Amino acid sequence: MAKQRNTQQRQIIESILRETDHPLLPKELLEIAHQSLPSLGIATVFRALKDLVKEGVAHPVHICCEPTRYEGARDHHHHFKCLDCGTVFDLHSCTGNLESMLPSNFQLLAHDITLFGKCADCTSH
Repeated sequence: MAKQRNTQQRQIIESILRETDHPLLPKELLEIAHQSLPSLGIATVFRALKDLVKEGVAHPVHICCEPTRYEGARDHHHHFKCLDCGTVFDLHSCTGNLESMLPSNFQLLAHDITLFGKCADCTSH
């Protein structure tokens, strides 16, 4: 597959994903990008995300019943969602040994875990 054109818009979106330490909704990504490029539109953000995911530069984060968030490609990790403020945070560890939870003769191919609770900021209020 040919790599897409490396436009200024795409460079900014890719940079934001690489530098942000948690997954972003497309509208959050747009708000951050507007600081550098006020003319950027949401359609361009979606097009760039689609291409970046295809290329493995971005990764979609799916949390049940919510719009997809995106983050830069990182090592395997999980997420924590604050039920008060709605922020999703990266968790940098994995429970491992999930195969032990499977019924006999099942094969685990992948997993994604999201924990829910209150973040430190919301807990202190």
